[in-house]
Amino acid sequence: MQPRIAVLVPCRNEGITVAEVVRAFKGALPQATVYVYDNNSTDRTAAAAAEAGAVVRREPMPGKGNVVRRMFADIDADIYVMVDGDGTYDAGVAPEMVRRLVEDNLDMVVATRATDRNGGAFRRGHRTGNWTLTRFVGWLFDPRFSDIFSGYRAFSRRYVKSFPALASGFEVETELTIHALELKMPIAEVTAPYSARPEGSRSKLSTWRDGVRIFAAIVFLFKEARPFKFFGVLASALALMSMALAWPLFVTYLETGLVPRYPTAVLVTGIMLMAFLALACGIVLDTVSRGRREAKRLRYLALGPVAGADSADRRTASE
Repeated sequence: MQPRIAVLVPCRNEGITVAEVVRAFKGALPQATVYVYDNNSTDRTAAAAAEAGAVVRREPMPGKGNVVRRMFADIDADIYVMVDGDGTYDAGVAPEMVRRLVEDNLDMVVATRATDRNGGAFRRGHRTGNWTLTRFVGWLFDPRFSDIFSGYRAFSRRYVKSFPALASGFEVETELTIHALELKMPIAEVTAPYSARPEGSRSKLSTWRDGVRIFAAIVFLFKEARPFKFFGVLASALALMSMALAWPLFVTYLETGLVPRYPTAVLVTGIMLMAFLALACGIVLDTVSRGRREAKRLRYLALGPVAGADSADRRTASE
């Protein structure tokens, strides 16, 4: 059986590029259905996509995360290819992504963006921010990804239908990455050319505003997925602060037998109590998080592997 492939294109005011994106992916994956989700565009995005042969749907709630949530809920397929509608990604890489997904029985394949440093594809600060936040996620979770903000990905059905999709904006790529790392899913990366937007096309990503939101999302997801580590670090910091403030009091007490600075002594006691409280919160929440992770893992396993993977395994064995 040939797997059902859906190409998902979230769009907002991409009337200049979306038609070419649709045609490119229909050519690269002729067996796929291309869906364009219009997110309150004020230009000809929906009309241009429909004229190019896409199935056009609308999501009124603003934000890429809301569009991804709607796409994953609405579309039923075996393999999903998600790509931005800005024309910066190469459709020719999609067949390789699908092949890797099926033959290696993976759950996500990410197209890491390769571009000439002088090509202008990345805006000022984006390359540094991408590198910094990618390394931060790798340090907190698992360093298996080299580009966590790529908008060009292929997913299995069991990934899509087990993804909680809680983000509302551009932090959704971070959530997609951490979901795979949290459940230890089989993933891979392929290199894909990344080009600059054509003249007249504007990015919706705000460097500083969305950068802060993404950083906050990483910290929040770390707290949700690894609460013992999160509150353990907080408890350690509070305990060290308490001991640093208590040391002069301890030295004075050994020398004179007196504790002259009662306000500092009270403060030290309060900070140490907060450290033990943070540690207790980490232990309790870690038990809760483990139960949630087990439930998500069972939901993930109930959906089965990529369609066509078994036949690919049999073909490889016969060869």
